[in-house]
Amino acid sequence: MADGPGTARRTVVVTGAGRGLGLAMARRAGADGFRVVVAELDRDRGERAAAELCGLGADAHFVRCDVADPASVAGLAEAVGAFGQVYGLVNNAALANGVGGKEFQDIGLETWDRLMAVNTRGPWLVAKALYPLFAEPARIVNIASDAAVYGSPRLAHYVASKGAVIALTRAMARELGPRNITVNAVAPGLTECEATETVPAERHDLYRLNRALSRPQQPDDLIGIVSFLLGEESRYLTGQVIAVNGGFTMN
Repeated sequence: MADGPGTARRTVVVTGAGRGLGLAMARRAGADGFRVVVAELDRDRGERAAAELCGLGADAHFVRCDVADPASVAGLAEAVGAFGQVYGLVNNAALANGVGGKEFQDIGLETWDRLMAVNTRGPWLVAKALYPLFAEPARIVNIASDAAVYGSPRLAHYVASKGAVIALTRAMARELGPRNITVNAVAPGLTECEATETVPAERHDLYRLNRALSRPQQPDDLIGIVSFLLGEESRYLTGQVIAVNGGFTMN
């Protein structure tokens, strides 16, 4: 649990928590006793998510945030600062739906830059803005993708953006270690949620045929490892990339 008798509730920020993986992770953080900040671009989704968490007994707050916009991220930090120090950050917000299908030479510059702005620059901007608020110890969990490990075809911009998240995780782990802040990445496989509804059937078939565990991956399959990485028992684990994909890739 995040707190015990007589202790203050600790704050965890989850970006992109309005639906799918982000919402599942926010639910678990709330169940683990954390105060949860739902940082979400879509106001309706964010407000619904925060209301749902509160209905489940969590202390949850919605803050609208576009992780690609420095001013919006600064606003997130200002709002979160009202709660005091930040114990945990889950960098989940990303563009994933409808991004595949083209080979690398056919991807447009605007499309490439937009994906990088959200998926790679976004986690850096959020961590940078929240840095002055981080407690010691603190936990950062970056959501990468096993596509960056596998090297999925016709998805070069997404693969590159998530590969950069993995590299950023390792660099941040070394820099933040002296402050007792751990930084790890989780690399999910193809998960059945709103963000993957437009993924071509052939990619779903690729995962279905090559997972060690043959059933489809669900958002709830990810929450246990994120809960662990936010918890006390992971205090000596940092700079690691953990694939949660039913054995589609294996280290």
